[in-house]
Amino acid sequence: MPLKQIQEVAKKLNLPEEAILPYGRYKAKIDLSAIPDLESRKDGKLVLVTAITPTKAGEGKTTTSIGLADGMAKIGKKALIALREPSLGPVFGIKGGATGGGKASIGPKDDIDLHFTGDFHALTSSINLISAVIENSLYQGNPLHIDPNRIVWKRALDMNDRSLRDITVAENDPKGIPHHSSFNITVASELMAIYCLASSPEDFLERLKRIIVAYDEQGKPLTVADFKVSHAVMKLMRDAFMPNLVQTLENNPALIQGGPFANIAHGCNALIATKAALKLADIVITEAGFGADLGAEKFLDIKCQVGGLKPAACVMVATVRALKLHGGVAFEDLDKENLEALEKGIPNLYRHIENIRKFGLPVTVGINVFPTDTKAEIELLRKWCEDKGYRFAINSAFLDGGDGAKELAKRVVESLEEGECNYKPLYDRHEPNLVKIERICKEIYGADGVEYSDLAKKQLEEYDALGYGDAFICMAKTPLSFTDSPKIQGAPTGFKIHVREINLAAGSHFLIPLTGTIFTMPGLPKVPLAEEMESLPWK
Repeated sequence: MPLKQIQEVAKKLNLPEEAILPYGRYKAKIDLSAIPDLESRKDGKLVLVTAITPTKAGEGKTTTSIGLADGMAKIGKKALIALREPSLGPVFGIKGGATGGGKASIGPKDDIDLHFTGDFHALTSSINLISAVIENSLYQGNPLHIDPNRIVWKRALDMNDRSLRDITVAENDPKGIPHHSSFNITVASELMAIYCLASSPEDFLERLKRIIVAYDEQGKPLTVADFKVSHAVMKLMRDAFMPNLVQTLENNPALIQGGPFANIAHGCNALIATKAALKLADIVITEAGFGADLGAEKFLDIKCQVGGLKPAACVMVATVRALKLHGGVAFEDLDKENLEALEKGIPNLYRHIENIRKFGLPVTVGINVFPTDTKAEIELLRKWCEDKGYRFAINSAFLDGGDGAKELAKRVVESLEEGECNYKPLYDRHEPNLVKIERICKEIYGADGVEYSDLAKKQLEEYDALGYGDAFICMAKTPLSFTDSPKIQGAPTGFKIHVREINLAAGSHFLIPLTGTIFTMPGLPKVPLAEEMESLPWK
């Protein structure tokens, strides 16, 4: 089905013409201030899509989210998806975009995967403007008495470039002060975090001013407000606060805004878009990045608490192929039927389901099918769900579009109508930080405990002294395992989580414990997708 002019898609949301700011034919910004009765409307019901621990085989959260929205339309429900914008790093690295797959996709694909409406460029420019102003203050006589060895604000680039993890700046400048610095990928920056947690531009501004970017020679924190650059950032970010409207391949509307990673950030789309979607549709479908141990935990513990959201249901995406990988099958052998490996991998699914139930959410298992799945494998997974009493559905949206997700849509609607949800976060943010970190590691990951480096212990004490004892916890951990080692699959037990360092995100009001060998600037694989694109048309 060809894409429709974006004004036609907007009609499905009953948006006034003056609220639509087209960016070409097939995408637009939504000016929420031009919808006069928006705030007085009743909220729809929020459905979270998450998944088992990711594997090379792919699970299909975004494909499921898009297919579910199209499936809802097929059964006569007014649904709207609110998703993250893809980062350029994975687009040219290993993942290749985040617009769904097959017939369950959003478009225009290349626009969304690449420059889109410029939101990420605005973020990257804003991040580096802050760095430039800090460095200039140091150069111009250092009136704020910045300690050059304690500049904690990192530059950003929305690309995987491991060589930028540790750099030296001002090295050949006779008037400069050489010191170490580093880059984050844009989606791991604190500016991305507050962009996606802010309830309004005004809230973003206040959070922006609170960001700690350096410390002075006496150890006092210096914030963005001290450098008088917050309004310049707001000018760069002005249009980014308006959600982006695009469409599924079945011409159903989709909102795209924000895009933090879930392994090194909080992994949820912008709160502004989610809350707007709840006013525009009866059912809102959103997703959280990577597996439920990362994205879903952060969605339920951070985003929902910050935004006052009350999710009503959850879809847990699983595939036969991924579960066989968790059961020990080599990637090259996934096309072969292997019921024994499937049974060995199912505990990964079980742990994720039971974790979500700890938050009080009803779970529907969405079995995302592949052509290589055998009838016996599908039947085994179906019977396991039935024996456990789990609501489930077969989802073939990749091949069949909305028609392939109608069963899943019906099961989710059943869940919503039964009103089983009793959402509650895993922790109270006012509990001690050590308690919150340990609870996540034990209750969600299945760890026996947490081991801290001396640096991490010292940082926790410093942050408590600064008044951040009530911070949210945003774990930075490999997405490929419940542990902090990417090589351990399945549902392991008998391990500890190792915290080597803890970063403070003062504007977001959360702590980021870095575990294992996780980095906030990823690297490219041996053969990045950028090279594979050489054989494809560039137009």
